[in-house]
Amino acid sequence: MSVLRKASVILMTLTLIGMTAPAGGNSKPTAAVTSKASLKIESAPKSMKTSGFNWDPIMDAIIQVESGGDPNAKSGYSVGAMQITPILVKDCNIILEKRKSKKRYTMADRYSVEKSKEMFLLFQSFHNPENNVEKAIRAWNGGPKYSVRATNKYYKKVMAKMK
Repeated sequence: MSVLRKASVILMTLTLIGMTAPAGGNSKPTAAVTSKASLKIESAPKSMKTSGFNWDPIMDAIIQVESGGDPNAKSGYSVGAMQITPILVKDCNIILEKRKSKKRYTMADRYSVEKSKEMFLLFQSFHNPENNVEKAIRAWNGGPKYSVRATNKYYKKVMAKMK
């Protein structure tokens, strides 16, 4: 990753932390810059690592908001810890096909936390290559062409879980 890109990611993270801290400033930032070793996403296949950006705090917060951590959670067509829809599975498989990968996700994969996180990373790498945290959260809730107004409540919930 270029020095400029690393600096941009660090600046974005610090800005995000500053925007979400209470007025008193006594909160501990959970998405703070950490050691270089922890900035790698080890659970994802090499083809899905997103420029060394650590999505773990965001994914963990989304899991808490979506299902309270229950990998068997169901709500309508959404299932699993990250409440993945059939449309997202299809989107991920289209992305994989475009990338000439033989890998494909199944509906059953939505119940696997590991595979759900892989789908999240794949979705972000395609629809959010700049690794914008706000865009990531809003797009997870409202799709790639989300409405800011329609995703505000969700965005605030996820950010609150990251504190």
